[in-house]
Amino acid sequence: MARQSISFTKPNDEWLKSQVESEEYSSKSELVNDLIRQARRQQAQIDWIKAKLEKAEKSGFTNDSKEDILNQSKLNLNDEI
Repeated sequence: MARQSISFTKPNDEWLKSQVESEEYSSKSELVNDLIRQARRQQAQIDWIKAKLEKAEKSGFTNDSKEDILNQSKLNLNDEI
């Protein structure tokens, strides 16, 4: 595992310490790694949504009803799972 030296602002450092002291995490490193994992998952979700929105924008307009669009979206979602 790569070692890094990073600096925190006082409020962030105090928050990190409080999380470790409350035994949520065993160390600041464990907490920072968990936060990074969460941010990466969130970015993956954002990228997925962005790609879907871009695809939708490029597909043009439709005369389908709201119900038809919702049903088609549900079908597409089930195909991707």
